Amino acid sequence: MVKQADAASSGPEIGERAPDFDLPAAGGGRLRLADFKGRVLVLYFYPKDDTSGCTREALDFQELREQFEAAGATIIGMSPDPATSHDKFRTKHGLDIALASDPETTTLQAYGVWKEKSMYGRKYMGVERSTFLIDGEGVIRRVWRNVKVPGHAAEVLEAVRHFAP
Repeated sequence: MVKQADAASSGPEIGERAPDFDLPAAGGGRLRLADFKGRVLVLYFYPKDDTSGCTREALDFQELREQFEAAGATIIGMSPDPATSHDKFRTKHGLDIALASDPETTTLQAYGVWKEKSMYGRKYMGVERSTFLIDGEGVIRRVWRNVKVPGHAAEVLEAVRHFAP
């Protein structure tokens, strides 16, 4: 069941602790914020597997994955799609970045990215494309909201490089 977001929930700000998560991952297993202690984490939220913008964003992060790793950062994508959908998405597009599944939208709400949207006059709840740069102590160091896909992954990589200790 998809829950309504609290209208007052804007999510964490720079300098605040990142909300914890423990979610199913593509390929099996789980992804937990605590597993990344001591490592920079790029956590990006996207609306839906295998749609044009989300595919382009995933491919852009994938293309730069080795550079992110060289800069000391791990990338995780998160959407409300089930892990089985993430598995198909990864296989179809040759992705090897981690994808977390949040069908109950608990983490999406905690980060303030589960929002009311409107298309053709119809209102619905969905993911506001957003990215959070989280340091090795679990503190948010940079936030991008209402992300436009072209050039975004490269911009995040530059921020990681400037941030990296």
